[in-house]
Amino acid sequence: MLEVLAEAGLRGCTGATLLAHGFSIDRLADLIRDGLATAHREPLKAGERQFDVARVRITDAGWKAIEG
Repeated sequence: MLEVLAEAGLRGCTGATLLAHGFSIDRLADLIRDGLATAHREPLKAGERQFDVARVRITDAGWKAIEG
């Protein structure tokens, strides 16, 4: 999952995108709890409807974990 977030760059990706890649909510929660990723709510407008989505980004600690 960290590699997917790394490829997403500074913008990160939505929680729904990670789920679509086959990652579980439990795994995402583990990464956030361990400080390797962050998640923030942000508004998304689709047509006339507005939704809140979780935007997930890799942290500096996550980058270091990838680099080994």
